[in-house]
Amino acid sequence: MRETKDRRPKTQDQKSKDFCELTREPLDVGAIARRVVPETCGATVTLDGYVRRFTGERQTLYLEYEGYEPMALKEMKKLIGQARGQFEIASVGIVHRLGKLEIGETSVVISVAAPHRRHAFEACEWLIKELKRVVPIWKKEVYADGEVWVEGEKQSAKN
Repeated sequence: MRETKDRRPKTQDQKSKDFCELTREPLDVGAIARRVVPETCGATVTLDGYVRRFTGERQTLYLEYEGYEPMALKEMKKLIGQARGQFEIASVGIVHRLGKLEIGETSVVISVAAPHRRHAFEACEWLIKELKRVVPIWKKEVYADGEVWVEGEKQSAKN
């Protein structure tokens, strides 16, 4: 029988650094990123996902995010647990904004702290892909010439 290795760094406060949240308030990327930093780590990778002016050739006016909040938070917590099992990381923070967002406003922040940067980069990339795939948060893109609801990775591979 093969022994399973727990690849997570051992820190006394590692659980208390993990968090996930939904909010309708503007996001402070730096403040969110600093919340995951334990003293045992040498790197934090932070994704700042924000509203862009164009999607392909279409001009975006604004985005609207809606979510099934209790299930979204439950799925975000599951993703954090899965990331901890797959990557050598110390802590994860995920905050997603709901409601109407203007061009340039941050919609999602994912921060991952790890003893070594490679693991933080890998986990952060995996987390955003999985968040878009499984978390019940939906995005409506409002364009100058119409609007469309975008569903997870199907559309976001182009975005």
